[in-house]
Amino acid sequence: MAKYVAALDQGTTSSRAMIFDHSGRVVAVAQKEHEQIYPKPGWVEHDPKEIWARSQEVIDEAMERAGASTDDIAALGITNQRETAVVWDRTTGEPVYNAVVWQDTRTDKIVDELSRSGGQDRFRDKAGLPLATYFSGPKVRWILENVEGAQARAEAGDLVFGNIDSWLIWNLTGGTDGGLHMTDVTNASRTLLMDLRSLSWDNATASTIGVPTSMLPEIRSSSEVYGEVRTGALAGVAIAGDLGDQQAATFGQTCFAVGEAKNTYGTGNFMLINTGHELVHSKSGLLTTVCYRVGDQQPVYALEGSIAITGALVQWLRDNLKMIKAAPEVEELAATVEDNGGLYIVPAFSGLYAPYWKSDARGVFAGLTRYVNAGHIARATLEATAYQSAEIVEAMRTDSGVELDSLKVDGGMVANDMLMQFQADILGVPVIRPEVAETTALGAAYAAGLATGFWDNQEDLRENWAEDKRWQPQLDDEARRRNMHYWKKAVTRTFDWIE
Repeated sequence: MAKYVAALDQGTTSSRAMIFDHSGRVVAVAQKEHEQIYPKPGWVEHDPKEIWARSQEVIDEAMERAGASTDDIAALGITNQRETAVVWDRTTGEPVYNAVVWQDTRTDKIVDELSRSGGQDRFRDKAGLPLATYFSGPKVRWILENVEGAQARAEAGDLVFGNIDSWLIWNLTGGTDGGLHMTDVTNASRTLLMDLRSLSWDNATASTIGVPTSMLPEIRSSSEVYGEVRTGALAGVAIAGDLGDQQAATFGQTCFAVGEAKNTYGTGNFMLINTGHELVHSKSGLLTTVCYRVGDQQPVYALEGSIAITGALVQWLRDNLKMIKAAPEVEELAATVEDNGGLYIVPAFSGLYAPYWKSDARGVFAGLTRYVNAGHIARATLEATAYQSAEIVEAMRTDSGVELDSLKVDGGMVANDMLMQFQADILGVPVIRPEVAETTALGAAYAAGLATGFWDNQEDLRENWAEDKRWQPQLDDEARRRNMHYWKKAVTRTFDWIE
């Protein structure tokens, strides 16, 4: 009898395989980074073949560390960095170009062209999204226009497209030998190409953006049995869960009721609030997206605030400025000072995402004086994450009318006590970390386990959720207001930098 569920969490900087037991506890984990490729300013790429290789390696390692056989595994769930586009040849299995990553801004001219007729919200009613470089559809068009022969091969039906989940599932289920070309509703809702109401590809939108519909994967639910793994340590195990990473984290945090919200702190930050079966169109710069769909049940929707650069700013201190040798050292350095010294860092490396959606913005240090030292820079780096998240909470309050009484948090940065305390301070509500902070992989495991009967229902999953730590706000209202005022002033300094 199966004892565990497996999850493959393919993220922006690494691939991770995790094995969970029935209580949602981690049994084993294996993780490997992959190369970040920056061919030009604003361009970000990954090698799809490297991602596939690392994914296989971490699955095998996690299974070995768990001492598990395929008989022990009820199912595999997949979760992935969203909006990262891969185009490959359905006959050879070879990518025609590197994966164009969600942070990449090379499609800005395509976005501008599409915006001339109908503006930035041209597709928002159907897709729930503004026109922005963030989403997959324009990335596919860029690949077809810039890789020699790709347009003709796509129109002939030889090329296929998918976010990273599609690429992994295709390879896991046989690749050129009968691999499944599919995605789920959450990933499809991040392409600009799916109609949120019908949960199907919109032919008119695809034609306008320039993506042949023959390239598009079949859209499935987030929790159902799709097929079997045909390679590696999980050969014969059912693949039964597929969610984009932020929806997976929402599922792993068991935010199943309307108004429940979570914030994931990773390379970027992503906050989602469950809006139930209702499509809520944002007037405050948020995205309307599919939160999840279990089997043939009605889809559940969400409002999302997407922030491009949070944990990536810490990596920038480490890799570009060499101020720290490892990411966790940022907290120790920040603790050498009492405050930010008047410094505000707005990390608009790839423009600004929610709630501004300004692809022509670029990052700034504001309030810089001779007084500022490395400790202040480290502290301002952490505070930038909290300020950006606070702006998303404001937008959610405006759109949904829901007052947040606490915030569930997850992801790698929630191990940073200073950041979590400042987040509670600037929001004015408690911040709560669960015992299993890596809820992205857990959500994928939950979806797969639900589809295969490992868990009976969503209430079983709620019972697994347990609080690890809670931070209470300690900042008074006047200080909170003053800090946010200077933050917003700094944000305005990033606008319209690219002409």
